[in-house]
Amino acid sequence: MNSETKQILEAVRDGSLSVDEAVLALKTEPFEDIGYAKVDLHRRIRQGAAEVIYGAGKTPQQICGIVKSLQSHGQDRILVTRLDEEKAECLLEMSESPFQYHDSAGIAIFGELPKADGIGTILIATGGTSDIPVAEEAALTAEFLGNEVRRVFDVGVAGLHRLLPHIDEIASASVIIAVAGMEGALASVIGGLADCPVIAVPTSVGYGASFGGLSALLSMLNSCASGVSVVNIDNGFGAGYLASRINHMEAGKK
Repeated sequence: MNSETKQILEAVRDGSLSVDEAVLALKTEPFEDIGYAKVDLHRRIRQGAAEVIYGAGKTPQQICGIVKSLQSHGQDRILVTRLDEEKAECLLEMSESPFQYHDSAGIAIFGELPKADGIGTILIATGGTSDIPVAEEAALTAEFLGNEVRRVFDVGVAGLHRLLPHIDEIASASVIIAVAGMEGALASVIGGLADCPVIAVPTSVGYGASFGGLSALLSMLNSCASGVSVVNIDNGFGAGYLASRINHMEAGKK
């Protein structure tokens, strides 16, 4: 336990700080400044999940430094997203801690995945095989955050009959993530079948007029199915994170 947190707890014990004041102090406790990054040490307290490292644009040395900072302050499980294979190999050489690298999603995970403790299952469906990398980013993010995840790949509207055998999974899911490029119609189809929140993820998969995923994004934003929300193009991480939050909400909580 770091010294500042210990001082706050000792102040509560001694009666010089109220419980409410301590909660506020813990939520606003400062970051660690390591020069090129200000590592957020108490994001888990504020938001329920610790800081995740976005790997794109960072050097392996910078990523390694942030990992060490988080670990030195008690974070035993760390997620790194948008990490290419070359950076992963460099990070493996310089890191003192082992990690699992999932090249299909560009994700590295330090530590073990937790036991699922969500209220239900997150179902992740893709329109095509080409959407799997984004879907895997969402799936691994959700699993990292303590969710049971099921995957259903290549069930897009070009062959809608492929989706029908999975009706029971759609009906029993607590959250569904629909990942699709091209015209992005999968989200509307699933949204019309499901009674749970549907998170649509447009991907940059498609021919020229798809405009790098913009066509799918606009289609999903204009979905006629109720209960469909949309994240940014190729943002599997954002979808997995949001799905986890929904899947950890207590029924009837006030």
